[in-house]
Amino acid sequence: MTFPACPKCNSENTYHDSIQFVCPDCTYEWTGEEVAEDDEDQLIVKDSNGNLLADGDDVLLIKDLKLKGSSEVLKKGTKFKNIRLVNGDHNVDCGKIMLKSEFLKKA
Repeated sequence: MTFPACPKCNSENTYHDSIQFVCPDCTYEWTGEEVAEDDEDQLIVKDSNGNLLADGDDVLLIKDLKLKGSSEVLKKGTKFKNIRLVNGDHNVDCGKIMLKSEFLKKA
C-alpha cells in the first residue's frame, strides 16, 4: 500500500498512524484532507503549452491581440520580461498591461 507524499517536504517516506499521516523526515502530521500551508498561498498558472509560470519569468505572445479601448495591437512574438502572477481572469501582470496566460508561452 502506498501513502501520499508529505505536503510540506514532499518526502515519499510517510506512514499512517491510525488517524493521520506522519512524515518522519520533517515531523509533519496531516489528515490527508487538508492542504499544506505553503500550497495555499501558491498560485498555479500555466501558459498555452501547459508549462508552469512563475514570478520573474519571460513570456512571448502567441497571437496578435487588439487592446480593448484603443487602436493599438500587440503583435505575435512580443516578449514580456519579469512577469508577475496575480489572481483573477487576467492572471499575468506584464507591467503596463494585464494578460491572460492562455495567450502566452514561456520564453
